[in-house]
Amino acid sequence: MGETTTSLVRKDRVSAELGGPDYRIGWRWLDRQFTRIAVLPTAIVMLAIFGLPLLFSLYLSLQGWSIDQSLFGGRFAGLANYDDLLTDPDFIGSLLLTLGYTLATVAAEMGLGLGIALLLNVDLPLIGFFRTALVVPMMMTPIVAAFCWKLLLDPDHGVIDYWIGQHIVWLGQPGTARLSVSVVNVWQNAPYVAILLLAGLRSLPHEPMEAASIDGAGRLQAFWHVTLPLLQPYMLVALLLRTIFEFRAFDNVYVLTSGGPADATMLLSMFTYMASFVRFDLSLGAAASWLMLVISLLLCLLFIAVIRRRGTGA
Repeated sequence: MGETTTSLVRKDRVSAELGGPDYRIGWRWLDRQFTRIAVLPTAIVMLAIFGLPLLFSLYLSLQGWSIDQSLFGGRFAGLANYDDLLTDPDFIGSLLLTLGYTLATVAAEMGLGLGIALLLNVDLPLIGFFRTALVVPMMMTPIVAAFCWKLLLDPDHGVIDYWIGQHIVWLGQPGTARLSVSVVNVWQNAPYVAILLLAGLRSLPHEPMEAASIDGAGRLQAFWHVTLPLLQPYMLVALLLRTIFEFRAFDNVYVLTSGGPADATMLLSMFTYMASFVRFDLSLGAAASWLMLVISLLLCLLFIAVIRRRGTGA
């Protein structure tokens, strides 16, 4: 009892010497703010790296800037660049093409990824090897993978035409060029969806499946009414990420077709690139990039609303 009283007296004396209750309150405030203070330098650096280019591109999109002018020497044009884009048939065609391409490739990636995930969810010999091999297309640099596919699809020296026994200029005709670009993107990105859905399948509880089996449900019924609803959060996340990335796809299109032939693969990313770095109309390119950003944000908000609604069961 005496030791306890002595320790309390000592703590009160130290507290009084260091400022009393105000000292303790200051330390509690500093402890609560430590995380924010520690993150602040990183936040400032990230804001400078990402925020300043965004602000400058927004500034350019509101200017009538030409290549022979100084960096800030353009005249203020307001929303004229956006009006030019929204009344430009080429931009509208590129937007519609991008939406169709995104819908087709994401649907293929989701379907193929789900099928692969279901196959790899079975515990069989060498299944670990196949799960590891699945990540190979995803780990390749997109530019390198696109160049490899361009060689495979070459009409004179590629092995694709040799295997099918026909001479097809895959990247020289509008229909086959769109198909080729889509196939290359699906080949490289479907493994990402498969890995995400496989992780979801491995983490699902076993009790609902056992209850469905006891009730006499077949494998297809159990998958449709039990596995698929439980897997929906993972599918929505994969759908959100793949939609965003495919909507701004650039690497494979640039290497394989550069937007051709006859603008058959002129996605919005290629349209922005051509406007900015081929025609050097940086103001129009900046406006196009901001329209892409706004559309991407709207898609994100739509998917987030769907995910939250699923999560709350509304």
